[in-house]
Amino acid sequence: MNEMSNGMIHYPLEVPPEPGQAIEISEGILWLRFELPMALDHVNVFALDDGDSWTVIDTGFDNEKTRSAWRAAMAGPLGGKPVSRLIVTHHHPDHMGLAGWFQSEIGAELVTTRTAWLMARMMTLDNQVTPPTELLNFWRGAGMDAATLAVRATERPFNFADVVSQLPLGYTRVKADDVITIGGREWIVRIGHGHAPEHATFWSTDGEVVLGGDQLLPSISPNLGVYATEPDADPVSEWLESCEYLSQFATTKQLVLPGHKLPFTGLPKRMFQLMDNHHGALDRLAKHIEDPKTAVECFTPLFKRAISENVFGMALVEAMAHVNHLWKADLATRVLREDGAWLWQRK
Repeated sequence: MNEMSNGMIHYPLEVPPEPGQAIEISEGILWLRFELPMALDHVNVFALDDGDSWTVIDTGFDNEKTRSAWRAAMAGPLGGKPVSRLIVTHHHPDHMGLAGWFQSEIGAELVTTRTAWLMARMMTLDNQVTPPTELLNFWRGAGMDAATLAVRATERPFNFADVVSQLPLGYTRVKADDVITIGGREWIVRIGHGHAPEHATFWSTDGEVVLGGDQLLPSISPNLGVYATEPDADPVSEWLESCEYLSQFATTKQLVLPGHKLPFTGLPKRMFQLMDNHHGALDRLAKHIEDPKTAVECFTPLFKRAISENVFGMALVEAMAHVNHLWKADLATRVLREDGAWLWQRK
């Protein structure tokens, strides 16, 4: 019995395309990869052949290096044929980054969910020179130490517009259960939440291929973060509900094309793993907060490794997501400490 038939996760190709190159991963679908200047150092992009033009899925960051890589890809692997449509799975910068450039410079139609477009357009207009009071209070509430907080209070924070091009007015909306034709196939739009609100995934009606974005990753779990914009959010619940929903459409036959890492088969097994990962983290967390802890003091049971400075921010927002989940589920209490940090404790 091979890996595909027994439901195990299998990687048809274990070597990704080189920068500026492409691999035909399925008939009429090219797999490209662009660099990211962060711990997760790449994003996958897919180009689907519409005959006289291409539809592209996601973009990478907006910076000159990625723009140059795109120009090379269009002249090379895409054969000079125009990109007439860009589909963005969700609003995060590594996926939405060059959407405005594709619209303004390339002339592509932007297709995405309403929430993704609204989030991206709103966030590109919000530029801060120093962290606003709400962000400082959020970091303090998570348990960031006073010395780190004092330094960050004087630094320019990450701004969405740093790596996302300005979006022109107007886009084409897709929503749950829409059917869209891309690359000669029909695809059903199915929506997930938790990693990003109204994240679009696309499931070919022939049962062969799934465009999974970050909702369906093979070997890492997507970041589930709580931010100062909605500090009491519970993305873990949204994530688990979405995994349960999407699981009913998963088969061992489907080739999943994810936003990061390698294309894979064995989606039913992977859906179980994605849910089990967070259930296990929540169990460890609940034991850890027998005595009161801040969110930052919960890194060890959640991640089971040391957290370096370059991923501290991602760890902080994910820790907040998990303590919020226990609180919302009435499994934990929270009390505000005199210094402004929340202390979480298991009931």
